[in-house]
Amino acid sequence: MNLKVCGMNHNLEEVAQLQPDYLGFIFWEPSSRYFSGEIPKLPSSIKKVGVFVDASLEEVIQKVEEYQLNAVQLHGKETAVYCKELKESFLSFRAQSRNLKEFHENKVSTALDLTKIDIIKVFSIKDDFDFEVLKDYEEICDYFLFDTKGKLPGGNGYTFDWSVLEKYPSDKPYFLSGGIGLESKEKLKAFLNSTASKNCFAIDVNSKFETAPGLKNIEDLKIFIESLNSGRN
Repeated sequence: MNLKVCGMNHNLEEVAQLQPDYLGFIFWEPSSRYFSGEIPKLPSSIKKVGVFVDASLEEVIQKVEEYQLNAVQLHGKETAVYCKELKESFLSFRAQSRNLKEFHENKVSTALDLTKIDIIKVFSIKDDFDFEVLKDYEEICDYFLFDTKGKLPGGNGYTFDWSVLEKYPSDKPYFLSGGIGLESKEKLKAFLNSTASKNCFAIDVNSKFETAPGLKNIEDLKIFIESLNSGRN
């Protein structure tokens, strides 16, 4: 089971030493975990995810290039049309960049292939969910992410009813998010051994593993990772 640690900010290198599969960086300014610093060199096995909320295409592409992101997580009301335009923008920008002298003069990295940026679309769940809304996103997005519906786009700190996912009609892999912490270990183990988790690709954690916004509790993460690695029979 893959692990994504989101809301990264203060102790990046310590968390990276735990070898999660994904690290999430929030580029939504109202967030208390808004990221604006520099990302240190990370192990190549760790994918960097930029989290956006109804951002312009230009902003997303700029952040992808600046931080060499491997995936973008769309946490707002982004439509399927927006997602398609974003994917097409990645393709177009990459093609144009190959022919621009400024591309090299400005030292923009050619190591990042924008055609391989994953798009993760977030959907929020409270008590139930209409899975019909996923259809328009099926052919465009690489992953879905299911989070708890709350006052904020994310980081609300409590879980939704995971049994809703027993009705998940797609084969597309998804991330499970929303208020997952150490107290969720047994519940999560039961979920991972249920039919609802068939297409669960990754577990996404954030606020429940913090001592302050963006500052992760390393010892708690170690315990959780150990539990997660033994969670699916």
